[in-house]
Amino acid sequence: MSDDNRYNSDNDTSVLKSSDLRKTRLTLRMLNDLRKAGDARESEKKEELALVRKMYATPPPEAMPA
Repeated sequence: MSDDNRYNSDNDTSVLKSSDLRKTRLTLRMLNDLRKAGDARESEKKEELALVRKMYATPPPEAMPA
């Protein structure tokens, strides 16, 4: 999977200073980037879970030592 969907701090323009009192306005682009980052995180979690299940699965009966 490519890292295009991950969070990129270089594109983050919503960094606040201590003098900022207003909330930042979320744009559609920001919301779309957040959705893509969430989707990428979810797919990575599924891949990791599949690996863990495979790693800790009980071996087939013929492969078990006697």
